[in-house]
Amino acid sequence: MIGSLLTDALVARGAEFSVMLRPGASGDRIASKPGATSTEGDFDDPASLRRALEGVDRAFLLTNSSERTEAQQIAFVEAAQAQGVGHVVYLSQLAADKRSPVRFLRYHGAVEAALTNSTVDCTFVRPNLILQAYLPFAPAIAHGLMQAPIGDAVVSVVDARDIAAVAAAALTEPGHVGKTYTVTGPQAVSHADIAAALGDAIGQSVRFESLPPKEFIAVLTAAGMPQWQAEGLAEDYAHYDRGEAGAVSRDVEQVTGTSARSVHDFANDYADAFQSAGAGG
Repeated sequence: MIGSLLTDALVARGAEFSVMLRPGASGDRIASKPGATSTEGDFDDPASLRRALEGVDRAFLLTNSSERTEAQQIAFVEAAQAQGVGHVVYLSQLAADKRSPVRFLRYHGAVEAALTNSTVDCTFVRPNLILQAYLPFAPAIAHGLMQAPIGDAVVSVVDARDIAAVAAAALTEPGHVGKTYTVTGPQAVSHADIAAALGDAIGQSVRFESLPPKEFIAVLTAAGMPQWQAEGLAEDYAHYDRGEAGAVSRDVEQVTGTSARSVHDFANDYADAFQSAGAGG
């Protein structure tokens, strides 16, 4: 999701760049983009990472979330250092900390430390809860129900397009080395507020229901999410529910010159995705 949006943001800036694709993946969708080329790389194959990074001056680091993420991302840092990459922009997470009770925040903290201790310059992009994460739940939302293990706590949710815009600026402009950007939306909202905004956009009532964490994990795993990731998402939500993710930052505006998108902007722009999910039953 963010990689695709970043690709579009770099094209819009007229940048020349290469996209690393999984082995066997088609580069056709990249070939048609001005300034873009593709190469192969496997995060579990350090030699392939070194080949992919040959001649690269700046890189953006993002992987799928899995039990292997920390090891894969640290392998990338090591490959970047070996190949003399000058600058890595790393997609981390708000409140990243190696000592966190949240597994995702722990591995982000460990990778940030690896970058800090390497010879590679770095920029950390730390987004809060991403609004596009609700798109997989569009069928339920389109039928009037949004569920999560959180009460009334507010979260400064962010649009993935703003994350991509900050990353694109950090990759293509001077002055971002050594910076940590806290990427949030313009206001902190409750999940009832998010449900209401989505309901307004699609023209029907959407009710928010707070679920116990165990039920939430069961819903996610029944939908095909791996157990490890579902448990990690429940830990994320416990972090939100403790009121630890409500701060609002102006970093999006300061880095990009454009105000961060609101939950209403997201709901209106993605209304068709939610409505079509509902039409599918």
